[in-house]
Amino acid sequence: MRTVTATAAAVTAALAAGAAGIVAGRLASDAGLKAPPGRALPGEPRLTVHATAAGRIALTRDLAALRPGTYGLVGETSHAVVGAVLPSEPHTADTVVRRLERVSYGTLKPGDKVHLTPSLHSGDPKSALGLDYADTEVLGELGTLPAWFVPGARDTWIILVHGLGATREHPLNLMGFLHRHRFPVLALSYRGDLGAPRPPDGLNHFGETEWRDLDAAIRHALDNGARRVALFGWSTGATMALRAAVHSELRDRVAGLILDSPVLSWERTLRALAAARNTPSVLLPLAVRAAQGRTGLPSDRSGLYADRFDRLDRSGAPAPAPVLTAAGDTVPHPPPPPTLILHGPDDTLAPWDLSRRLAATHPSRIALHTVRRAPHAAMWNADPQAYEEALRRFLTPLM
Repeated sequence: MRTVTATAAAVTAALAAGAAGIVAGRLASDAGLKAPPGRALPGEPRLTVHATAAGRIALTRDLAALRPGTYGLVGETSHAVVGAVLPSEPHTADTVVRRLERVSYGTLKPGDKVHLTPSLHSGDPKSALGLDYADTEVLGELGTLPAWFVPGARDTWIILVHGLGATREHPLNLMGFLHRHRFPVLALSYRGDLGAPRPPDGLNHFGETEWRDLDAAIRHALDNGARRVALFGWSTGATMALRAAVHSELRDRVAGLILDSPVLSWERTLRALAAARNTPSVLLPLAVRAAQGRTGLPSDRSGLYADRFDRLDRSGAPAPAPVLTAAGDTVPHPPPPPTLILHGPDDTLAPWDLSRRLAATHPSRIALHTVRRAPHAAMWNADPQAYEEALRRFLTPLM
C-alpha cells in the first residue's frame, strides 16, 4: 500500500510540475506574442532623470544611457529627444549627461522614470515633420488598415512597416529623408495596431501572418499609381517584407527590400525577449513550445525560415527553395530583389549572425551595412549619417 501511495504521490507531483511548467511557458511566451505597440520591449532599462538644464539632461548611468546617437526619451506623460553623451559636462559617478534636443510634449523633472526608444517623433507627418500627407485606408483581409501617405514625384513607392513594440511613428525617423529624395511614402498600420483590426487570436505572429497586411498595402500602392514598390521594414516589419517578397502574387513588382534589424528566427527572438523578462533558462524551451501551440508558428531550427531566399541542402551548399503556389504546385524560387540589410552585433533580440548569413547567400544582390553599439531596430539612431548614406546608395538605382 505504501508503494502504491508513494507512486500516486509521485505521479501527482509530476503532473502538477508539468502543469506549472506549461503555465510558466505560456506566460513567458507573452513577452513576444503580446508585445504591445508603443511600449518598451523587455530588457530596455528604466532610467531616472536626475537633473535638467538648458539643452542638458542627467540620467542614471547605464549602458543604455551611454549609447551613441540620438534617441527618443519616453516617460509616463512626456516625450523628448536626447542627443550625444556629453562627457565633459559636470556629473556624478552614477549619472550620464546627454544633450537634450527638445521636449515634444510634457515636462521632465528629477525623479521621473523614463526609457530610451528609437522613435524620435510623435504625432503625424505634418505635426512632426511639416510634411503634407493624407490619411488613407488599405483594405486588408481582416478589415481596413490606417496608413499615412506622403506624396512624391517618383513612380516607385516606399512602404514603411514598423516592428515589435513600435507604431507607425517609428518610420517617421526616415520619412523626411525619403521625401527629400522625392519618393512617395506609405506608412502602414497593421493588425494589432491602434485603429487596425485585432488579430483573431489577439497575438503577434512575428510577421508570419501580418505580412498579408503588407501584401494588401502593395496592392493599394499599385492601384493608386505606383509602378513598383520598395519595402522598408524594421524588426518583424522586415520579416513581413521578406515574406511578401517570397509569397506575394505581386512580388515581381517589388523593386527592393530595406531590412533594419530583421527577425530571421522568431524562436531566438522569443527566447531573448523572455530572458529579458528574467525567465529562467530552463523555461525558455517551454516558452517556444507554448508560442508554437498558441500560434501555429513553424519551427525555424535552421535559423532562417524554410521559405526564405535560400535553404541549405544536405551537403550544406545553397539550394533554391521552391515557392508554393495557390494551386498547391511548387515552382523554382525567384532570385531575391536587391536588398539592403542594416544590422549590428549589439542587437540582443534579433541575432546579427543570421543577417550576415542571409547576406552571404546572395552577395551580388544583398548588401549588409553593419551598425555597432545599436540596440534592436535602432540602427539609424546610432549613426544617422552613415545609415542614410548607405540608404541613398541603395535607393539611387530606384530613383
